[in-house]
Amino acid sequence: MKTEPEDTHGHEARPHLLRRFGLLESTALNMTNMIGIGPFITIPLLLSTLGGPQAMLGWLVALIITISDGMIWSELGAAMPGSGGTYVYLREGYGRETFGRLMGFLFIWQFILSGPLEIASGYIGFTQYLGYIWKDIDRTQSVIVIIVLGLLNIGLLYRKITFIGKLTVSLWVGTILTTFAVIFTGARHFNPSLAFDFPPGAFNFSLGFFFGLGAATRIGIFDYLGYYDICYIGDEVRQPGRTIPRSIIISVIAVALIYIAINFSIIGVVPWRELVPADKHPASSFVVSIFMERIYGARVATLFTAMVLWTAFGSVFALLLGYSRVPYAAAIDGYFFKVFGRLHPKKNFPYVSLVVIGIISIICSFFTLGMVIDALITTRILIQFIGQILAVSLLRRNEPGLKRPYRIWLYPVPNLLALIGWVFVFATTDWPIIVFGLGTLVLGLLCFVFWSRHTKQWPFAPVPQGES
Repeated sequence: MKTEPEDTHGHEARPHLLRRFGLLESTALNMTNMIGIGPFITIPLLLSTLGGPQAMLGWLVALIITISDGMIWSELGAAMPGSGGTYVYLREGYGRETFGRLMGFLFIWQFILSGPLEIASGYIGFTQYLGYIWKDIDRTQSVIVIIVLGLLNIGLLYRKITFIGKLTVSLWVGTILTTFAVIFTGARHFNPSLAFDFPPGAFNFSLGFFFGLGAATRIGIFDYLGYYDICYIGDEVRQPGRTIPRSIIISVIAVALIYIAINFSIIGVVPWRELVPADKHPASSFVVSIFMERIYGARVATLFTAMVLWTAFGSVFALLLGYSRVPYAAAIDGYFFKVFGRLHPKKNFPYVSLVVIGIISIICSFFTLGMVIDALITTRILIQFIGQILAVSLLRRNEPGLKRPYRIWLYPVPNLLALIGWVFVFATTDWPIIVFGLGTLVLGLLCFVFWSRHTKQWPFAPVPQGES
């Protein structure tokens, strides 16, 4: 099997993966993931956090965080373009044979849960919108749909990357058509008095307001997630030093504009009071279908719902593609079970990792959307997002000669903005979710200690002769 040349850190090269993702395919992958089903299912949840359109401030805070964080991903991804994304950055930033082992292990540990949770949110959104077409769909039927959808997603990805690149662009085109249909329709029928119908005391900056803003920001970040998806398949990107940063920055800016337009288009037609609180208004599960029905009638709304379902599937397709490469990368480097490092003998893709992540995603889809969003964001903040902020600084200090095709603009300002933002989001989360996040982290730490002791690796590795 072909292998790539030895990497810039002098480590053994991985098996060769075909580089078929250029700027178009990379941007399509990110944007398909980012837009997906997110804004179509979370608008009622977002409005419910602060009880009105003032919750849109959460989008602004989330945008500041993601733009800053996107620059961090861009520098790391351009400097170390390999399958695994965060896993590679933490491993190299904290020291491959010391704390990098711990950080890499903890990331994979939480990723096995948070990655499938994000994919599961797409499956949940798909069944919610299917409820507009399939009237009175019950819980059992929804579960069957999720299982079929998840297996179909695995089946489509069980093939060569050359085909997947073309399919990604096709799904992206469907996503763009769907979103612009909403924006165009909303612009033609926009009612400012509905969109800016603020309740009394909407901007009363109390402690409750800031906790509500934190919840709104958390939902906003959930909808932006995926701006970095191309980093997970860096081994399959052409000219990664240029392609990865450009695809991330283009994706964040383009999707931010699209999200603002989508949100105001919908609440400028459908009164937000009909959607809040979301758990007491069944129609909030498919708000965009109701939006189209108000303007064009049920027949057009049904057709448009089918477009939303296409968009939802495009999102879970992009997520599973990227996330299936993470355990593979860790296994190749000896940080995870070896079986995950297997490539398909004929089609040259990590098939074991794909199947496992795909199956866990199906199982995670049996929880509620609110639980899925809170759990996946909280479990990622400490190790992945905050961990990468410090990794950038450590790499700049410890490896000044590392080739960096892209450097963070106005460094370290974006790092500080991202750090403050992630701490704010974590601190305003409900305490049971915080306990859950910290609990999984502590359990992962214990597992790392036992695993390292059993395998006699750092910090239990024997000291070589001649060293103190």
